Amino acid sequence: MATHPLVPEGYLPRIVDRQVEEYLRVFGALEIAGTKWCGKTWTALAHGSSVSYVDDDYELARADPRLVTLGDHPHVIDEWQLVPRIWDAVRREVDRSRSMRGGWILTGSSSPVRQGAQKSEAPKHSGAGRIGRIRMHPMTLAESGDSTSAVSLAGLFEGSFEPCAAPNDSLELVALACRGGWPEAIGMDTSAAQLLAREYLRLFYTESVPNAGKNGDLANRLVASVARTLGQAATYRTIKADLFGKDADGDLSDETLSSYLSLLKEQYLIEEVPGWAPPARSRKRLAVKPRRYLADPSLAVARLGMAVDSLLRDWQTFGLVFENLCMRDLLVYARALPGIGLEPVRYYRDDTGLEADAIIELADGRWAALEIKTSEDKVSEGIDSLKRLRKKLCEKSAARVREPEFMAVIVGIGTYAREVDDHLYVIPVRSLGA
Repeated sequence: MATHPLVPEGYLPRIVDRQVEEYLRVFGALEIAGTKWCGKTWTALAHGSSVSYVDDDYELARADPRLVTLGDHPHVIDEWQLVPRIWDAVRREVDRSRSMRGGWILTGSSSPVRQGAQKSEAPKHSGAGRIGRIRMHPMTLAESGDSTSAVSLAGLFEGSFEPCAAPNDSLELVALACRGGWPEAIGMDTSAAQLLAREYLRLFYTESVPNAGKNGDLANRLVASVARTLGQAATYRTIKADLFGKDADGDLSDETLSSYLSLLKEQYLIEEVPGWAPPARSRKRLAVKPRRYLADPSLAVARLGMAVDSLLRDWQTFGLVFENLCMRDLLVYARALPGIGLEPVRYYRDDTGLEADAIIELADGRWAALEIKTSEDKVSEGIDSLKRLRKKLCEKSAARVREPEFMAVIVGIGTYAREVDDHLYVIPVRSLGA
């Protein structure tokens, strides 16, 4: 196995590491993109042999982007988007050798492009076939060491499961949601970690949003709306009511609102989970409104102005925050699955209100359905819902839907992972891993 001299001291291995190694074998270069502060640079360095920091060499990179591509392979180029022409310089270097593999690792954060970089300087080529792209998220409970990872999502798809105990501390679970998955927050107490999350949002409103040509106050209120409606497919009308009150829309057009939501997605501040319908070509897959979550549950807690004590007194709100935590982790675990599609996680809801919080579907057609419940007293409700879902989709001959590989209720406060029916499980989130 190759040794990399840049591995940062204290680097915590990430689930995405395996995907990075695979992409380095397949593509001439790769980009690691994702939420600011989620650990992209450290992961890139852990696989790199040399590095250029564009924010340190900004003027040099602007003058001649090719200069920051020079170095031992894999050569890390950190914050490449500050000088977008670097993308084309890397792509041209890849094209120089048909057999080039693993030459460069680019990191792209949600930081804004500096004012000096104009739209005309945007990459001229998509990099298709030359530059692979990997998505990173804040750390999961498995990565931070707060899940035993005894139950593997990949293993469940292969029929592998063993009952196991799980940590079962309500106060600790709430604290983990408040702390979040920021590498810098691991080991911090919750008040310090929440300060980190609030600073993240402040910098977003005061720097990232204005540098993108938009209003920071409006973005602030929009994030508040997402935090209030976590896991809901909120309509534009609902969002406008949050922003301006029920009787006014502040003259905000749907087009403008869409552009703000796009900015939040482009900056990796929110996650949109699309709807799912069993037939792969169903129009409903395109028509169903997405559910929205924040990139990390700590951001939701920060924007709602809450903390551990207030969440313990408002268990309903914690239920939404806990669902956000589970969705963060499921997105990471699902992206690591062999044969996962472009949309690693979807949700299901029909006209009768029957739903599943998460649907994970592989390219070969295998799929799984998951419900998310905060504590054991809601598990039976989740089990009943999943059984109705399987009956509706799989027992009608006209539906032509294959049986799910497994179904599971992901629970927050639970003592052990167990099988309650054939391929139907109850799994505490703190026992789940990739």
